[in-house]
Amino acid sequence: MRARAPASSANLGPGFDALAVALECYVQVEVEPAAALTVHAEGEGAGQFADAEHLAVRVARKVVGHDRLAVTVRSHIPVSRGLGSSAALAVAAAAAAGADDPFSVAAAMDGHPENAAASVFGGLVAATMANGRALAAPLPLSAALSFVVIVPERSLSTAKAREILPQTVSRSDATFNLGRMGLLLAGLADPNFLMADAMADRIHQAARTALFPEAPALLDALVSSGALASCWSGAGPSLLGITTDDAAESVRGGAEAALKKSRVAGHVLVLHADRRGLVYGDDAELPAS
Repeated sequence: MRARAPASSANLGPGFDALAVALECYVQVEVEPAAALTVHAEGEGAGQFADAEHLAVRVARKVVGHDRLAVTVRSHIPVSRGLGSSAALAVAAAAAAGADDPFSVAAAMDGHPENAAASVFGGLVAATMANGRALAAPLPLSAALSFVVIVPERSLSTAKAREILPQTVSRSDATFNLGRMGLLLAGLADPNFLMADAMADRIHQAARTALFPEAPALLDALVSSGALASCWSGAGPSLLGITTDDAAESVRGGAEAALKKSRVAGHVLVLHADRRGLVYGDDAELPAS
């Protein structure tokens, strides 16, 4: 069976470990019965694993109960860049292996229910774990929005990005984030209400700046170039600018200029939200990269 799942950008500023949006950048997985395990990977992440340690193999093996499988992975999603590559891979692998509930399988294997939910259901989602169950709900997302993504040519593991976070959060910081998240959700539903302050955060972004010191200047450049708001994408180091469709190319140009000025190697993508999420069979073809 063949399945395709989209990338995702999680956290979205104040929505730490709770919000994610699916983006039109994809991974495709095929799983077929075989006499012995074979793994073939193309595109992003190819060459990292080609054996039983590959996440797609581990997920498929969990679903079917053995590894007599031929697993093929084709990915356009940058790895270790804060774009939900692991969650999308886990979703697509679970679906291709025949899982009844790819969302629950991927959330358990990857550990990020918000990324998994975006990759399964598409659009903007809220997700969490409750009593050992992965739960998700769709949220309103304006069709007028585009997403400009700065993708540095440097990786940042989620584990390392999480280690640097403080162990406790003050009540004032928690209420700060909750208030901004309310503003953010209103703005994502209606861009007339989307403002840069809605992306302010006191839980993760400032702490992670130690791992990517150029980030604040690049985030500011996204907004000064026309983005309505900007934030880290997931655990980074990718950075996200949210803009209207008609301003997207201007924001892209500003982001590329800011990258050059900061001497950070990387590239800039303009993406729309993926509204379909997980798809199977003939619908699972990868678009041209």
